[in-house]
Amino acid sequence: MPQLSDRLSRIRDLLTEAFEPVNLEITDDSGKHAGHAGAAPGGETHYTVKITSAAFEGLSRVQVQRSVMLVLQPEFDTGLHALSLKASAP
Repeated sequence: MPQLSDRLSRIRDLLTEAFEPVNLEITDDSGKHAGHAGAAPGGETHYTVKITSAAFEGLSRVQVQRSVMLVLQPEFDTGLHALSLKASAP
């Protein structure tokens, strides 16, 4: 199994601690954005997150997005540029 990048590991840990997901998939899409605004030479700037958590039950899509972005704010503050989010309740 390949070793996870530091940022991907931190994203996984933050989301797991905050939402206790039943499903969590995180993909580093940085290579697809090389040369675009916000893309850093070392990558780790663009991610896709697919998360399923009971914590999202009864929340609107905007509320879910805000809660995920709030949890990941430390990563945005240190170079995460873009996040594609697909979140749902079980």
